[in-house]
Amino acid sequence: MVGKRHASDEISAKLAHADELAANGKTQREIAKALGISIMTYHRWKKSADHGAGESRRSVDVLPDTRTAGSTAARPGDMLEQLELENTRLRRLVTDLLLEKLKLEEELRRRTTVRFPRPR
Repeated sequence: MVGKRHASDEISAKLAHADELAANGKTQREIAKALGISIMTYHRWKKSADHGAGESRRSVDVLPDTRTAGSTAARPGDMLEQLELENTRLRRLVTDLLLEKLKLEEELRRRTTVRFPRPR
């Protein structure tokens, strides 16, 4: 089955919307569902957008650019808050993945159990 193709401007708009949702604390699963795409498509789009920019989007979000003249360094409290927010998002992601793994393992166990009693 051939997947639906998206135009590059549509992808850019959806990634911008995804960034807004992520800033509001939504999980990647919720973001992908809101965009109407799979989580893997979301990751692929983010990866291609990150490589196109030349540097990691996460490093730009977390660490302020202090190389330019006249810029003020971020307060340690601001940076700590950003790191705590990122930590919370990562914990949610890990929890979602662990729950999905447990669900899949349970489904696998249910499918592999013997449905008929063995003859004696």
